[in-house]
Amino acid sequence: MGFTNQTAATNFLLLGLSSDPELQPVMFGLFLSIYLVTMIGNLFIILAIISDSHLHTPMYFFISNLSLTDICTSTTTIPKMLVNIQEQNLSISFTGCLTQACFAMLFASLECCLLAAMAYDRYVAICYPLRYTAIMNQRLCSLLILFSLLSSTVNALLLSLTVLWLSFCKDVEIPHFFCEITQVIKAACSGTFINNILINIAGLTFGGITFAGIIFSYTEIVSTVFKIPSVQGRYKAFSTSGSHLSVVSLFYGTGLGVCISSAVTNSPRVTAVASVMYTVVTQMLNPFIYSLRNKDMKQALKKLMGRMTSFL
Repeated sequence: MGFTNQTAATNFLLLGLSSDPELQPVMFGLFLSIYLVTMIGNLFIILAIISDSHLHTPMYFFISNLSLTDICTSTTTIPKMLVNIQEQNLSISFTGCLTQACFAMLFASLECCLLAAMAYDRYVAICYPLRYTAIMNQRLCSLLILFSLLSSTVNALLLSLTVLWLSFCKDVEIPHFFCEITQVIKAACSGTFINNILINIAGLTFGGITFAGIIFSYTEIVSTVFKIPSVQGRYKAFSTSGSHLSVVSLFYGTGLGVCISSAVTNSPRVTAVASVMYTVVTQMLNPFIYSLRNKDMKQALKKLMGRMTSFL
């Protein structure tokens, strides 16, 4: 195979989840349905929060940003996959691949930060209820979102730009349905030591530290809740965190599953299939978790649907 440096017009081949031609129409229909459900569900969550003044609180402010992040994550990966299936063309340019990898990392890191910020919000609400409005003011919430976005952007740009140092063989095959940064680096024909170190540092920072913050928050929450004498009071306190805890379990659980599958199997296809849960299914399920387990959200969605039907 010929070699090409980072400035050449390298074509990457996204092999997807299956090479079976008979499965392509099924996969197209499945992922198109998932994408539409993800877009509509998260959009409804955002519109419901914006339209209902009762939901203009820090918790729902973070939920709306999480829904927007889920929309962006799905839009980064699924449309290109659908185009490749429809056109029966696996090719993606080096620039396109690097751009997709950058945005995928950005929104994955941002979701980690948002989940950690939401855990802090629940920690303050349950452990310091009398000081909640003073601590979780609009300025702090905006700063948390801004810091999350800036740090995620810097991380994504740094990891993406270091790929420019690498040399690639022509027509590189990536056994994935999108340009995942670790798969891109594995396909390089030059040394990747620095890239791997940076990825491990980024994973520890955005995955490890944020998860540790979430664990600390919920440890304090559980400790505080068990000090409440009445069972009804305990249930009420836990119910405000149930949806967030479900989303955290789904996000980090599927992420851990991808890491484990990468470590125990030599099949990239198995890892790609496992990553579908992490990068596709999670974003689709989040709106259902927040709408089905939250009475305020249910009421806001009913009001929104009523307004929409009245215009039709």
